[in-house]
Amino acid sequence: MATAAGGRRRAVHAGKRRSRRRGGERGGCRERFRFRRRRRRPRERSGAARGPRAPTGTGTGAADRKGEPETASEGQRDRNRSAATARPPPWRSSAPVSAAGRELPNGGSQPGSPGDHRAGSSRAPVPVPSCPSLSPAVSNEVPEHPCVSPVSNHVYERRLIEKYIAENGTDPVNNQPLSEEQLIDIKVAHPIRPKPPSATSIPAILKALQDEWDAVMLHSFTLRQQLQTTRQELSHALYQHDAACRVIARLTKEVTAAREALATLKPQAGLIVPQAVPSAQPNVAGAGEAMDLGELAGMTPEIIQKLQDKATVLTTERKKRGKTVPEELVKPEELSKYRQVASHVGLHSASIPGILALDLCPSDTNKILTGGADKNVIVFDKSSEQILATLKGHTKKVTSVVFHPSQDLVFSASPDATIRIWSVPNASCVQVVRAHEGSVTGLSLHATGDYLLSSSDDQYWAFSDIQTGRVLTKVTDESSGCALTCAQFHPDGLIFGTGTMDSQIKIWDLKERTNVANFPGHSGPITSIAFSENGYYLATAADDSSVKLWDLRKLKNFKTLQLDNNFEVKSLIFDQSGTYLALGGTDVQIYICKQWTEILHFTEHSGLTTGVAFGHHAKFIASTGMDRSLKFYSL
Repeated sequence: MATAAGGRRRAVHAGKRRSRRRGGERGGCRERFRFRRRRRRPRERSGAARGPRAPTGTGTGAADRKGEPETASEGQRDRNRSAATARPPPWRSSAPVSAAGRELPNGGSQPGSPGDHRAGSSRAPVPVPSCPSLSPAVSNEVPEHPCVSPVSNHVYERRLIEKYIAENGTDPVNNQPLSEEQLIDIKVAHPIRPKPPSATSIPAILKALQDEWDAVMLHSFTLRQQLQTTRQELSHALYQHDAACRVIARLTKEVTAAREALATLKPQAGLIVPQAVPSAQPNVAGAGEAMDLGELAGMTPEIIQKLQDKATVLTTERKKRGKTVPEELVKPEELSKYRQVASHVGLHSASIPGILALDLCPSDTNKILTGGADKNVIVFDKSSEQILATLKGHTKKVTSVVFHPSQDLVFSASPDATIRIWSVPNASCVQVVRAHEGSVTGLSLHATGDYLLSSSDDQYWAFSDIQTGRVLTKVTDESSGCALTCAQFHPDGLIFGTGTMDSQIKIWDLKERTNVANFPGHSGPITSIAFSENGYYLATAADDSSVKLWDLRKLKNFKTLQLDNNFEVKSLIFDQSGTYLALGGTDVQIYICKQWTEILHFTEHSGLTTGVAFGHHAKFIASTGMDRSLKFYSL
């Protein structure tokens, strides 16, 4: 009976269990089964919780004892289920709990679990509703500003932990008090945040690529705009720089001109006192006015007789001197030791540089006369190193200048087709002689000091009276029909020579106004001619880099000084005794006559030498050049 009763009870319990399974408690059974296994393991390992086993028996008592544990375990399961229901949820607990609702040591990590501290990592706390995703482990995102809590040693996103601390004031892991000041920032390289899952689809990738392409194009357009703006600014800056350079150059030029004008005015201040014009000087009634050519006055018998008488006197004096050389004349040994002793560059304007003509006063060689490309004529005193007069009136450059030997008069010629006669004391023009229709190329004063010889591009030479300013005669060689380049009187004054553009040197008889001799041999235009004081020699130069010497008695060339290739000769002159010959051009060279050897050579001019002259008894040598300088050479 007992056995049958025990069997019925077991069957009833088994039916109840089946009915509970069918009623939907299958999941609860599994949870209770897992909970039961976890509770049994510690007792089995420790062995202390297990009590003494009851003796087994047979029959009804054994069956009863065998059914009790099942009843006890079922009751225990009910009690555990009700206790679990009464326990608060894990996110409101003050300590981390396990999945079974039990508090876990070491800040919420189960032994052997992936979050175990012994594995070297920290498991993130369970998020709370007020501050979700506190740690990277929970949010699965790399923190932008990571920080560590010294209370729980966990890593948080600073933004989220600050919000949690503001609401609760504790650490979310162990609920210990925590403040924002206690948080420790972690310095890490800025990571690349992974894209969200929504951006990994093909349409999202295509949209991202399109957005990136649009951004690149927009950036490229912006860069092109900036480049264009920068180019415009650079162009404007360069234009301003160029304009500033032009202004600076103009101002520098004006300052230089002003300084030269000041240097010119300073020596003149109080040095020259206007004086009455001597009776021997030309009539100034028509000063500064051009003389009308009208009808030529002609060579009257009185003029011809005057020229003849002067020639006779000069010839007689020359014969008296004979071949003797003045004792005061510098010896060739001393002349060869000459060096540059002075240089003056402030005589003419720097805006139009260049001194084109030079002459010394025969009675006082300390007075220097220069004509420049700046259209001015300058009278300079060598001894005082001051400008005595600045004569302005020509409209073009001054190419020829002559000093009167006994009067304070100077003569100048210019391509403006005029010859001007100047009074040095008054620094004014007293006559303007218009003897030519073209540029005046040569100028020479007759030994009487009353007549002026001029040559021009219009193929004419003219003989003018300086007292009246009238042209006495004007002659051309109709057979050649060539422009004249220079003109020079013979020391006797009855003949003179002219140079032409077709390499010819023509000798003319002044009284008869006829061409009496021609000297061919040069190639290129004749640039300069000079008669020796003894009246026997004529030196000529042309653009063929040579100087030819002619014997007027035999009418032939007896010596040719062949110069370096491309050597230019612009000026030729003998000293007053006829002992030395000087030539100026590419540089300055001094030759001794008869031997015709070079004894001196100067290269001080930085430009072409345009004029050279001897001082009295060759005590010094003067030269001018295109470098705007007047230089003196002496011992």
